[in-house]
Amino acid sequence: MAAADQKPLGSGFHARSEPHEMLAGIDLTGKTAIVTGGYSGIGLETTRALAGAGATVIVPVRDPAKAEENLSTIEGDISSAKMDLADLDSVRGFASSVYDSIEALDLLINNAGTMACPLARVGPGWESQFGINHMGHFALTKALLPLLEKASSPRVVALSSVAHKRNGILWDDIQFENSDYDKWVAYAQAKSANALFANALSRRIQGFGGRAFSVHPGGIFTPLQRHLPKEEQIALGWLNEDGTVPAAVAEIFKTPTQGCTTTLWAATSPLLDDMPGVYCEDCDVAQLMGEDSLPYEHCAPHITVDEDAERLWEISEALLATA
Repeated sequence: MAAADQKPLGSGFHARSEPHEMLAGIDLTGKTAIVTGGYSGIGLETTRALAGAGATVIVPVRDPAKAEENLSTIEGDISSAKMDLADLDSVRGFASSVYDSIEALDLLINNAGTMACPLARVGPGWESQFGINHMGHFALTKALLPLLEKASSPRVVALSSVAHKRNGILWDDIQFENSDYDKWVAYAQAKSANALFANALSRRIQGFGGRAFSVHPGGIFTPLQRHLPKEEQIALGWLNEDGTVPAAVAEIFKTPTQGCTTTLWAATSPLLDDMPGVYCEDCDVAQLMGEDSLPYEHCAPHITVDEDAERLWEISEALLATA
């Protein structure tokens, strides 16, 4: 892809589009989807929408009890299996169980993630936001590639965030081993990694008709904010002192159902057939940021650099090989 590819296509949808609008007339019967984090927040709404359109949905779950409770509210062909993105043995075990239950994988939605958490280490010592948001999904996708190859025109959707605009990959200190940890810098790095991952993955799956995209779902109040105390959300301007949502924020933030629609669009829209690796927002391809871009919109040039996407892929392969 190139920076020039980052421009809206005129999808006909918008920031407030709902899942039933997005999937109107789309029949996913016979298709199989995996949605990480598909039992909470916008992941749950993604599962609900895909199952409602006829897809068989498999949800990897870190908390089986919570998953059982939440998924019981959804009608359709839905199953779950234990998996923790922070534990590569768990990821491999989940992938192995999937091979025993399906013949092909049509949609892989890498939705789960953590945001702005205190410094923690996962795997062989990876910074947790990079380790969970990027490396866990990298390992999962790699393990499932043969099943994607058996599908007709499979798609992989990686959830990024507009937070990527803050900074790209910290090439000299990805794991914060030699520098002070900043939870927001780490989050931005992880979300940039998600976008670069989709960029690089598209080149690896296009030979069998596959496509990969990254998406910014929008601002949504979900369990993703669990690491942010109320005081910090007030300081960020997301909440008033009394805990209510400011009117200006309410105008920008989406509901959980609206928050899953860009994912659904990236997973199903024929407009993206010839746009591999692009970053999407508000149910369309995102515009490249400029001087007039607002903080919560558009995409930074650093996630469109193919050479950086390939560099991250090579680093991720090396990290995975030693984990």
